[in-house]
Amino acid sequence: MRKKNGVNVEELPKAALDEIPSVKENAVSITGLVKKKGRIIGYQLSDQRVVSREEGVSLAKSGDIKGVGIAHRKETEYLKSIPDGSENNNLSALPTVSAEVLK
Repeated sequence: MRKKNGVNVEELPKAALDEIPSVKENAVSITGLVKKKGRIIGYQLSDQRVVSREEGVSLAKSGDIKGVGIAHRKETEYLKSIPDGSENNNLSALPTVSAEVLK
């Protein structure tokens, strides 16, 4: 455990999350990001559903999406990968899905 000034450095990224929900056994994962003008507006899930950002947050809060926590910027909640030391499974590494699928 690396510490700096008495703080566990490995735990700092998790501290940026407002909530890390308990995950249900049958939880899905996020396989793609729906973007519009570079901003995430939704998520493609491993069961092929495409949901809005708000729906994704709600599903994650109820334990139906694994590997993510809830964060916020101003009044907007969004999903963020739970830090695990691997860059390969971060949301930012996922492919972009056309915003047309949300219409």
